Amino acid sequence: MRKPVGRDVVVVGAVRTAIGRGHPEKGWFREVHPATLLGRCFSAVLERSGVAPADVDDVIAGCVQQIGEQGCNIARNAWLQEGLPVEVPATTVDRQCGSGQQAVNFATAMIASGAQDIIVAGGVEHMGHLPFSAGVRVQEEFGRAITPEVQERYGLVQDQTLVGQGNAAEMIADQWDLSRTELDELAVRSHRLAHLATESGAFRREIVDVRVGSHVYDLDQCIRPDSDIATLAGLRPVFRTDGRTTAATSSQVADGASAVLLMSADKADELGVRPRARIVDQSVVGVDPQIMLTGPIPATHKILDRNGLTVDDVDTIEINEAFASVVGAWLRELKPDLDRVNPRGGAMALGHPLGATGARLITTLLHELEDTDREIGLVTMCCGGGLGTATLVQRL
Repeated sequence: MRKPVGRDVVVVGAVRTAIGRGHPEKGWFREVHPATLLGRCFSAVLERSGVAPADVDDVIAGCVQQIGEQGCNIARNAWLQEGLPVEVPATTVDRQCGSGQQAVNFATAMIASGAQDIIVAGGVEHMGHLPFSAGVRVQEEFGRAITPEVQERYGLVQDQTLVGQGNAAEMIADQWDLSRTELDELAVRSHRLAHLATESGAFRREIVDVRVGSHVYDLDQCIRPDSDIATLAGLRPVFRTDGRTTAATSSQVADGASAVLLMSADKADELGVRPRARIVDQSVVGVDPQIMLTGPIPATHKILDRNGLTVDDVDTIEINEAFASVVGAWLRELKPDLDRVNPRGGAMALGHPLGATGARLITTLLHELEDTDREIGLVTMCCGGGLGTATLVQRL
């Protein structure tokens, strides 16, 4: 692996909430403000790491639907929601589904450069309150986000909505000749592994409980332990009548938040805080915005090549399960040992609260590396609009 440019950046804490269904009536967090979920993670990651909130230099959070409850810089609002020091600034970023991961990557770059010493990075999305359609409704009233010229140039019939991404998932299945059975098998595997991780207590250390009235939620809501191939085979395609992608082979609409505490290695030594991992490198790429979801393939190649690694050198990999076809195409191209990929399940089982997932994946990866005594981990994600992100991590 290549030597860091600038200062070593270490992870000293990583947490997430349980993930609730993004359902206005059945979701566990249906009565919870998204700033409350994110703020809970901010406080918890500091408490667990033994770092004083006043020592934090900046806060960066990812969020995709930055309107309504998630507007007006939700990172700042979540920090203030917890009564944390007003002197600590905060900002919210949007790299679509990679927003939470990008928050960590931006924080890493700032610390490596010497501009900051300690940053809390994370993400949030409450899809029960702000579904995909919320952004569409805003655009219908105030104007479209994508110009007609861009739509015509790249053949974008839809804006970057669930329908557009679903069509992209079908295009990927076509291009890589992924069968319906292959996609269904990936979904069943995701639920099985997520259920096993829950039952074994593997998620316990990474989840912070959220109290809603008299209930305390510390388990993920979306997992279906009884998922099987026969049941999934009976589901209808969602995005194309002759398609292969169903609700089961798509990530679940969900609510949740996550946070990662990063600092320079020197600052960790100064404070006597134990570093748990080092952020080795990061990459981001652009791809065809029509097929849009192939970004993890070049993002992974880029980060591995730059560090002189092959996929076999990576002990554990978290690739976001936006759709089963995204994972299937990536598996075809990278050819990793499947046992190393998403060992605790993924978004098809756990849910995909858009802005939170990137930091959630880094959180889950860190705990998996620690629990299995492994060293090198990789997180990679596809992002709406034709983007891909990757982060390389070394457990210490």
